[in-house]
Amino acid sequence: MTEPGDNMAAMIWCPFADAESAETAAATLLDERLVACANLLAPMRSLYRWRDERGEGSETGVLFKTRADLLARAVARLEAIHPYEAPAIAGWRCDAQGAATGGWLAAELES
Repeated sequence: MTEPGDNMAAMIWCPFADAESAETAAATLLDERLVACANLLAPMRSLYRWRDERGEGSETGVLFKTRADLLARAVARLEAIHPYEAPAIAGWRCDAQGAATGGWLAAELES
């Protein structure tokens, strides 16, 4: 296990309206080497508030895996390409990672 730093893993959570839009965003971030993996979790039921009203729907959640030094760029790019008017995007740096995870992220993502 390695200690926190810029080369540590980071995660981004973001819901999408459907699997197709999630796959499109994931493909863009993967092709641009801003993330190394996107786990699509579908379907999920979402209960929310939007414009002072309650709503619910079916969405596809995505957990993106990246490096801490790419987190801000990946979040900004995801926000730019996301089809929602105000996408819910949350990113965080991991406190620890396995050595294999660090090696994989270093090999797959831009330097």
